[in-house]
Amino acid sequence: MNPFQFTRVTTPKAAISAVTKESGTYFLAGGTNLIDLMKREVIVPERLVDINKLPLATIEKTATGLRIGAMAKNSTVAENELVKKNFPLLSQALNAGASAQLRNMATVGGNMMQRTRCSYFYDNTMPCNKRSPVQAGPDKGEPNGPTGCGAIGGYNRMHAIFGTEASDRSEKCIAVHPSDMCIALVALDATVNVSGPKGDRKIPFIDFHRLPGDMPQKDNTLQPGELIMSVDLPMNSFAENSHYLKVRDRASYAFALISVGAGVSMKGNTIQDVRLAMGGVAHKPWRLTAAEQFLKGKPATEANFKQAAALAMKGAKGYGENDFKLTMAPNSIVEALKTATKTA
Repeated sequence: MNPFQFTRVTTPKAAISAVTKESGTYFLAGGTNLIDLMKREVIVPERLVDINKLPLATIEKTATGLRIGAMAKNSTVAENELVKKNFPLLSQALNAGASAQLRNMATVGGNMMQRTRCSYFYDNTMPCNKRSPVQAGPDKGEPNGPTGCGAIGGYNRMHAIFGTEASDRSEKCIAVHPSDMCIALVALDATVNVSGPKGDRKIPFIDFHRLPGDMPQKDNTLQPGELIMSVDLPMNSFAENSHYLKVRDRASYAFALISVGAGVSMKGNTIQDVRLAMGGVAHKPWRLTAAEQFLKGKPATEANFKQAAALAMKGAKGYGENDFKLTMAPNSIVEALKTATKTA
């Protein structure tokens, strides 16, 4: 690990000021991802700004729902009574992520900022468009390893099947977003509150993460110097019928091959409203809006779930080793809906 400067701050204003002053500066929260990246020299910061003392760890009711501070620990949020009662999908997703030790350190804001676990991104001897442009930009001035996408035509078992359909995107990056928490947040219509040098603003969670496009190094829509303050969750009627399904290689401490977050509002056997999102399939948490629209007003039957899953898979594309996801993904959607609606 290379030497770096270290600054500890106690107010959001001081944090924003510190990270804005010089390039190559990163916020340090739980550090469960950033420290790994520093050890591997994927990220080589000039300065870390420790934000662990910021007063942003509260979980409180609001007039419209729940506000979760960016520094709240993942384990604390997962076990919070308000979260478990009103947003069980979020609690389930958090408890499906990482290990108990990591959940005790990881924060909500940090979870949103974690980088892909693509093996080509972590190995700076391998081609990666996501890693090299980061270091070739304002941070270091020269590429950190060769450019290109090693996963296309290489080992891509874990990689994306959505969001790569445009020809200019497919040559850039097919890495997937790794968070379980974020799949639940996008399904629950969360909003991200941020503060930065130009003031405060709100970002709909569905717009927080981005597809690779021409800038695969950029995972989200934060502007330089912006700090995540909190996440707002609007109240909903999905608490009785929600389920987070995670398919992975082993029962614990593994990233999703496919995950599905499902929240359903029922009247008898009829679906009144539904939210669906999928993980392990795209550069960002993948909301299944076409499937949602199809299911509204229809009976909760396996036949309807299969039609919804077929709609959700429109545009999906495999890259060889991850072709199995083209079958696993729709099957997982059906299974998540059956469990959420108690029709399994």
